[in-house]
Amino acid sequence: MKNVVLGSEETFTGKKTLVTGGAGFIGSNLAAQLIELGASVTVVDNLDPETGANLFNLANIREQIEWIEADIQDEKAMRTALIGQDYLFDLAGLSSHVGSTQAPLRDLEANTFSHLKLLEYCRRINPYVHIVYAGTRQVYGRVQRLPANEEQLPSPVDQNGVSKLAAEHYHLLYHNLYGLWTSSLRMTNVYGPHMRIKDDHKNFLGWWIRLLLEGKNLPIYGDGLQTRDLNYVDDVITALLYAVTNPIAQGQLYNLGAEPVSLLELARLLIDLNGSGNFELVPFPENRLRIEIGHYAGDYTKIRTQLGWEPAVALTDGLQKTLAFYRQFGAHYGN
Repeated sequence: MKNVVLGSEETFTGKKTLVTGGAGFIGSNLAAQLIELGASVTVVDNLDPETGANLFNLANIREQIEWIEADIQDEKAMRTALIGQDYLFDLAGLSSHVGSTQAPLRDLEANTFSHLKLLEYCRRINPYVHIVYAGTRQVYGRVQRLPANEEQLPSPVDQNGVSKLAAEHYHLLYHNLYGLWTSSLRMTNVYGPHMRIKDDHKNFLGWWIRLLLEGKNLPIYGDGLQTRDLNYVDDVITALLYAVTNPIAQGQLYNLGAEPVSLLELARLLIDLNGSGNFELVPFPENRLRIEIGHYAGDYTKIRTQLGWEPAVALTDGLQKTLAFYRQFGAHYGN
């Protein structure tokens, strides 16, 4: 992909890019891609153990990035990080839905207050930086019509959905009020190398992969007929690159998405690709049943039409790559 046109006439060669949450799953994969595209990359992460932050994610590029261990609320650190940046990929924050119900004030601090502060720093220090925010399909809650498009009224079912929705609105507000280049991608079940697998706090698929490789049954809550759409991390990175370079994206929010699959189908596919394994249907724990959204599929017509993005990695291929990665490097993600 080096030196290719991505959504506009701009390329990333020689561009200064800042990735917050860059030691995490998506951020670290993005940082590696930016380096391949010729960008100068700064990574900021506070290494919060409740996130997917893992320094092993940066092992292969550690000498090629500028590393800043800091929270995005740290004005001194962010002043240093922001000066001269062309692009800012705002991927910092918490994404645990159950965790947000257990510690709602912490979720609010990490996902809303901190991003408002970051936007203020951008407005004062570098108002010309192009910003793309990592939003979530969780803002929709239990959708009434599938696939859900951007006109669907948000109705989050947990505190994480509320805090992420507020941060998204702040990003778009700063475009409308101050002219900052901001956009938001509502991501849905991103998977691939570098995702957290040590527990089921952030995503169920990472936890399933760990259990599968350990020879344990995959737990499926309910009847397993609930559907989800999944995007391989490389496809999500492409969407981020498009959104941060194409002027059409300014002030816009976009759904990502893919062909939906039931959890039963997904479990059977994983087991087949692994060559062994089993699953079991288990009742929903009460804390998960309260925030279960049922079926979900995102309508990505808008981003396909405006920016030319659509998922390119087939689910089978993405799962094979993910399984191969954790067979080789799983020891770095299990604790």
